[in-house]
Amino acid sequence: MATFKEEQIGARIKSLRIDRGLTLAAVSERTNLSRSYLSKLENSKTAPPVSTLASIADALGVHVADIFADTEPETMVTVVKKNERQASYRHGIEVGYGYAPLAPVFPKRLMDPYFINILPRAEKKHVFQHKGHELMMILSGKLELHVGEQTFVLEEGDCVYFDASLPHYGYALGDKEVEAMLVISAGSGPSC
Repeated sequence: MATFKEEQIGARIKSLRIDRGLTLAAVSERTNLSRSYLSKLENSKTAPPVSTLASIADALGVHVADIFADTEPETMVTVVKKNERQASYRHGIEVGYGYAPLAPVFPKRLMDPYFINILPRAEKKHVFQHKGHELMMILSGKLELHVGEQTFVLEEGDCVYFDASLPHYGYALGDKEVEAMLVISAGSGPSC
């Protein structure tokens, strides 16, 4: 699996922001993220979770996977082979998962699909909340997922779909990591 270096994420966000004539203050206002955090992100001093990338992409008027692509594609079909995925990993207890975009070069996407792996003993209280909907199908492992006030235990083959404006988080149960396919829609759901 090819690795998408985290410093590329920050540089790409900065490039997209500058191309659109936006200041850090403007992006901060649109995302409710501090200018300090955004600056650290752009300078690769911190790495954002997918939900934060979704919020930033929305503020920049792009799709999340555009952050991983260097140029706008000319194709209407994209294939990502398993060994060609560009993975971005999160280490330690801060977030505890890695993800790889599954359609990083498709133009004008209506959804952003990812392969994710959630590490065992990851931080249980890193709460996500953003616009749109999410669909997650568990490929292996066992996940405890919290959405709003509800809790679900999901196993291989189980699928969940929910409004991502609800606070949500999950963690691997047991000592095996969870592998899942996650699809985020930048729909017209309420903003957080």
